[in-house]
Amino acid sequence: MSLGDEPGSGGYGGTGQTRTRLPDGPTDPRRSGRTSSRSLITVVGVVVLLIAAIAFANRGDGKSAAGTGAENKPKTSTTAASGDNPVESTSNGIPTGFPHTPEGAQSAAANYAVALGSADMFNKSKRDSILQTILVPSRVTQYETQLDQAYTAQFNKNVGLNDDGSTPTGYTFVSRTSPIGTKVTASSTDKATVEVWSGGLLGLAGENSTNPVTNSWFTITMRLEWTADDWKIEQHSQKDGPAPVPGDNKASSADDMAKAVEEYGGFTYAR
Repeated sequence: MSLGDEPGSGGYGGTGQTRTRLPDGPTDPRRSGRTSSRSLITVVGVVVLLIAAIAFANRGDGKSAAGTGAENKPKTSTTAASGDNPVESTSNGIPTGFPHTPEGAQSAAANYAVALGSADMFNKSKRDSILQTILVPSRVTQYETQLDQAYTAQFNKNVGLNDDGSTPTGYTFVSRTSPIGTKVTASSTDKATVEVWSGGLLGLAGENSTNPVTNSWFTITMRLEWTADDWKIEQHSQKDGPAPVPGDNKASSADDMAKAVEEYGGFTYAR
């Protein structure tokens, strides 16, 4: 999801993908429905974070006649994690209390992307709680109004929900964003611009669903300010990609997808 720049141009395109964008100024967040016209909000792009397992081969008892093995240790890189522990405090279920550092800004942006891409954004009271938690106070009212105008009954129908945003009986609504990586593009003492490369999932899991769960890739840009001892969003925008070449994975059944969403929880992201 993103706090987009314009109400009509969202991070989720109107070409069958849904995404969400919170407006920079007069804009809003979210994905657009599967209709030919672009929605006020591009439906929140969400994604399944794929985990690659690295297998280490054991060599007998671990001894080597040629050396100690230290020469084979991997070297650190600029993309390595900082090693700092994730934050321990939360507000409305969203991690808060990030360090006043570039790394802290990246952690905040990643966790806020998850919140903006969640299914809770389709519920008025939960959506307002999210905005009040992650936005600078001066922007809350503006975004609440813009998103109220964006999350209409028609918009809900476009993504397969009931008019009031509730999930139809017998289905599981899926809306998730998973950050893949973050990058600071500008920073000062109390401001930071962070890009969050993300993958997203959106749709209805269930028999005969006309809005099956699909994935998308997008990059969210957040301008953050240090406010009340934490990083908060001042502006937000989104663009498509980078997207990898689709793999050969067979699509899972509706039941398997619904179970996965119910059984696998999310993460607290720390840089």
